[in-house]
Amino acid sequence: MLEHPTGKRSVMVVAGLVLAALAALVHVYIFVMESLTWTSPKTRAVFGIGAEEAEATKELAFNQGFYNLFLAIVTAVGIVLYPVCSAAVGSALVFAGAGSMAAAAAVLFIFSPDKRSAALKQGVIPLLAVVALAISVALS
Repeated sequence: MLEHPTGKRSVMVVAGLVLAALAALVHVYIFVMESLTWTSPKTRAVFGIGAEEAEATKELAFNQGFYNLFLAIVTAVGIVLYPVCSAAVGSALVFAGAGSMAAAAAVLFIFSPDKRSAALKQGVIPLLAVVALAISVALS
């Protein structure tokens, strides 16, 4: 399923799936910070917010963290399904999960200039995963 006569497709598939796995791990970490440790000093420092603001936005962050977790889960399921049972289904799930991660980062980058660094941290890896997987599809 990962093989191609030139070998290029398999390299791009592996690169795309590895990058997607890294993106999923980043989003699980974001889930932990937003949903589980939002008011801790370390997490507040990462997001640049004070104790009062963290307390006031706790419910919003909790919900947002689960969005990140669900994107990570969709991506992880796609990574598992790709080689196990269906490249088409696996690719579709990775495109949906990692593509949504990249799109959300793009929105943050465009509409919150002060958060561009965070947008790049959460969006570059899934974007590269989508590009690598798209190239593998184009080579097939």
